[in-house]
Amino acid sequence: MQSETEQILFDQQMMAYALKLADKAEALGEIPVGAVLVDEAGNILAEGWNLSIVTSDPTAHAEILALRRGGQKLSNYRLLNTTLYVTLEPCTMCAGAILHSRIKRLVFGAPDYKTGAVGSRFHFFEDYKMNHQVEISGGVLQQECSEKLSRFFQKRRMQQKQQRAQQNQQTATNKEE
Repeated sequence: MQSETEQILFDQQMMAYALKLADKAEALGEIPVGAVLVDEAGNILAEGWNLSIVTSDPTAHAEILALRRGGQKLSNYRLLNTTLYVTLEPCTMCAGAILHSRIKRLVFGAPDYKTGAVGSRFHFFEDYKMNHQVEISGGVLQQECSEKLSRFFQKRRMQQKQQRAQQNQQTATNKEE
């Protein structure tokens, strides 16, 4: 049994690892989100990072991939007594998968005010009719997680702006000819 301080430090360590996985997604042009699934002893069972764009799969979110790999490793779709660490608050699809997998605990970094299903936009787990309760801790390394996403989207907007400028320049050049 870990003390509260030990749990906080472990949560931060696992979130830092999830941030490194998010770097893998970003290197592929994906939204930088990473996820790590650990057992109750703290052993890493599975990991994932966003691959929706690369795989043309709208379900290839970091959480889903970590849960799938965890299920395969345990040969069970029930991931009892596990904790899922993810750098961004899960969406409704991922929250549904988390519920069905029966993980014990969810730890996330940055809130997602547009599509977050764990309190920022929706309150998926607060329905008293749910047949499984998930312990939730949000805001772990929130600043680092938020900054990673903000930098990614700033860079993406800058690239899109440059592409539009190049297209406009090309159109103007073609008209002159």
